[in-house]
Amino acid sequence: MATMQDVAQHAGVSIATVSFVLNGTKAVSEPTKRRVESAMAELGYRRNPAGSALARGRTDIIALLYPALQRQLHATATRFFTSAAERAQERGFSLVMWPAANEAQEIDALTKSGLIDGVLLMEVQLEDERVEALRRGTTPFALIGRTQDPTGLPFVDIDFEQTVISGLEELVARGHTSIAFIYDHSGPTTLHAYGAIARASRTFRDTIAQSGLSGVTVDCRENPRAGREVGETFRERYPDVTAVLIMNELASPGFMTGLRQAGTQVPEDLAVLSLVSSDTVASMSDPELAFMRAPAEELGRLGTDAVIDRITAPDSPLPNTLVPCEMVNGNSLPRLTEQA
Repeated sequence: MATMQDVAQHAGVSIATVSFVLNGTKAVSEPTKRRVESAMAELGYRRNPAGSALARGRTDIIALLYPALQRQLHATATRFFTSAAERAQERGFSLVMWPAANEAQEIDALTKSGLIDGVLLMEVQLEDERVEALRRGTTPFALIGRTQDPTGLPFVDIDFEQTVISGLEELVARGHTSIAFIYDHSGPTTLHAYGAIARASRTFRDTIAQSGLSGVTVDCRENPRAGREVGETFRERYPDVTAVLIMNELASPGFMTGLRQAGTQVPEDLAVLSLVSSDTVASMSDPELAFMRAPAEELGRLGTDAVIDRITAPDSPLPNTLVPCEMVNGNSLPRLTEQA
């Protein structure tokens, strides 16, 4: 296997010059750079990524923190991960998923370990001690999500407020004035005041009150069994409701099954629109759900760019980006022309 010394001898330069070309730590003239690169190609030289990172004082590794102990993985979350990993690779970094608990101590231990160059934090709470730990440290970070007051924080997030409003507008356009919002009130154990749920539920209540609609919130834990149980009793408990917004991806297929088992037909008896979801989950239901697609791929890329920019250009402007969900029609909503 060729070494740096072999490359240096073949190119007629010093080992230091080869190192400068590999690591970009010092300017090298274009003719010399081309000679070194040609020598590497001819000798089949392969750089050592760990050694290269060490020479630059970086590991080129980003940790994506997801509280997997408190919150189950789901299809949309997976799309965030894959998109973020692809973007990191495009920019010369590696992204690893770090299933950290929802505790500031774990953040401190990770950022002081020297294993990573940056942190991308998901599932952000309104008051989040993990964010405060990152603020106190020196490791560059960015959020997919936002705290109650995100001033001075680099973040990208779904525009949950606009997504809920758009969902309600879709239902009202089809003649519905009595609407239920199904979500997990209590949230996962030790993951309190989850920003997404808090913002969406508040927007639902405020919009219902301001518009004169009739609305009810329904608690449903994040699993298919809970969804099925809610579906089985829904018509009996809420006989006047004609439409549902459900923001609970893990429970929505079970909810649809429960409705069917109870004899409630969708969309004839009840219109259903899933919020912050994906094609994968929508297709699990019969009939296939209409849904507001989560911009997972876009936010995964933007979040990765945000943390890499913190690493490579710390004085660049802080991103504060909100992206709403996109409406995707499905068979769980009546056509606009069919509703009076």
